[in-house]
Amino acid sequence: MNLPLRKELRSPLRYADYSLGIVAILLSAIGVALNYSSTWRVLEFNGQDPLTYAKRQIIFVALGIAVMIAATFLDYRLYRDFANQAYLLVMLALVGVLFFGVERNGARAWYELPGLTFQIQPAEFAKVAVVIALAAFVANQDGHLRLVTLSNAYLMLAVPLGLIYLQPDLGTMLVFVAIGMGVLLVSGAQLKHIFVTTVVGVIVVAGMFNSDNLGGPKILRQTQEQRLTAFLDPGFDIQGASYNINQSQIAIGAGGVRGQGWLQGTQTNLNLVPEQETDFIFTALGEEFGFLGVSALLLLYAYMLARIWFITRASNDLFGTFACVGALSMFTFQIFQNVGMTMGIMPITGIPLPFLSHGGSSTVVAFGLIGLVINISARRHLA
Repeated sequence: MNLPLRKELRSPLRYADYSLGIVAILLSAIGVALNYSSTWRVLEFNGQDPLTYAKRQIIFVALGIAVMIAATFLDYRLYRDFANQAYLLVMLALVGVLFFGVERNGARAWYELPGLTFQIQPAEFAKVAVVIALAAFVANQDGHLRLVTLSNAYLMLAVPLGLIYLQPDLGTMLVFVAIGMGVLLVSGAQLKHIFVTTVVGVIVVAGMFNSDNLGGPKILRQTQEQRLTAFLDPGFDIQGASYNINQSQIAIGAGGVRGQGWLQGTQTNLNLVPEQETDFIFTALGEEFGFLGVSALLLLYAYMLARIWFITRASNDLFGTFACVGALSMFTFQIFQNVGMTMGIMPITGIPLPFLSHGGSSTVVAFGLIGLVINISARRHLA
């Protein structure tokens, strides 16, 4: 009598798209190699273990894989039942980090656990909570969002946006905007409402840039204004605001077609590109593996995004569809923004490159979302 039950429990996994997990692990392996190549020289010069960052990233990847496996096996429809609780818990964590978090690079966005050498960034986990909570909310509307319900969805986005603004972290705020716009566009929001929202958003952004000229308090930090000015004018403050982007472009250009070889990058070994193991890790790939390496990486990302889109369309329920759209929007925006800023076609923001950039929170969250998508693919044939 138990045999049919066990067969039923096992059967969904037959349809799982395991290629997504394989691609995520392959991307992470590339990330570990680049974490090492972008840090070993300076660590060795300072008398430290050259493998420090690589070892830490391996731990993050291993933890991420465990989370991905767990997210794959637990029926994703259960996430919908606890979406609101997860959302509230993460919002509390975002409030707490403003008071008890540690400050780094001018932002108070991390919890530092005693005895550990790494921090936890609640804003990264908020991405998952918002994807699930927003997907659950709009799924309950059956694909028909009226102005009132759309306003509630905006409120769900406004809370984390406001809390992350207080850190402040402009780059992560943009990720939430991308998630929200992606889910709401697919979930039945009327174009006129999206248009009005976009216009209001543009007005708000313009007001933020000119708040001091309009007689109000200065909203943007000086560094944020300088980064945007450097994006519009690469010749602005070569040794300051424009230094990162100029060095980034030099490193990528130095790679040529085939690259200088792993561990052989001049800009990378001389530590001329700031934050290269995190925000600018793409430059290490471009310098060491050239156009061919960059093309291979982008093809892997393209395959991952295409498979998520296929699973989105194949999902048999609205919650699964909208959750996939949220994950797809997040990955697409982060990849485009991170790669774009290293090449000078997007402004510099502190957004990690999925699976490659050094960081525990971002790595675990990326694997967790891949596990969620695999979960949805496995159960797309169930009633």
